[in-house]
Amino acid sequence: MSESGMERPGNRSLDMAALRGLAHPLRVRMLDILSTYGPQTASSLAERLAESSGVTSYHLRQLAQHDFIREVKGRGTARERWWERVPGGISVDTATLPSTAAARSANAIVMSEWHRNREALLGDYVRRGEHELSREWIEASMMSTANARVTSEQLAELTSELQRVADEFIDRHRHQFGTDAPGTRPVQIQLSAFPVLDAEEAPAAGRSAARGSDTADREE
Repeated sequence: MSESGMERPGNRSLDMAALRGLAHPLRVRMLDILSTYGPQTASSLAERLAESSGVTSYHLRQLAQHDFIREVKGRGTARERWWERVPGGISVDTATLPSTAAARSANAIVMSEWHRNREALLGDYVRRGEHELSREWIEASMMSTANARVTSEQLAELTSELQRVADEFIDRHRHQFGTDAPGTRPVQIQLSAFPVLDAEEAPAAGRSAARGSDTADREE
């Protein structure tokens, strides 16, 4: 599972040491804030998270120790340091982690916090977007659900293509991140494609026929 998608140059698959370094709810939230809003200080993070700057300073040091974040060069003072996320996506490949309770626990913390934070941002948009955003932003946004019956190989093809499109778009506009370029605001792109767990996979003998008659039901 990934916080920003498939492996590509600059992306990082977390080993056990890095995963344990990230596996704290507040650290995941802080990393998400840096990812979404750009560079922050311990004080600005404390204000967003309703924590003390001493607490956020400690967790910033832990994130920096494991190379999730870095100090912004040429910005800040000895008393107020600015931090930014290290560029590139991060992912967790459970197949490469030890089969231990500690590994499962650390992975569960990180994944559940990633999911919770994504749901919180989407929920804010649903509840407040219509009242707080201009018509241009509302019409430029989308929420869409599609259903299909496919093989795992076909699903992998879809997820790879979706991630490629998102990565190319982000790379095209990366120079605007963390700036106040006129007319811009932070935007989150959420991509999910997964098997429905309360439905069974068709027997292997039926897969070749199913491949020729894939169907999709789109919900507007």
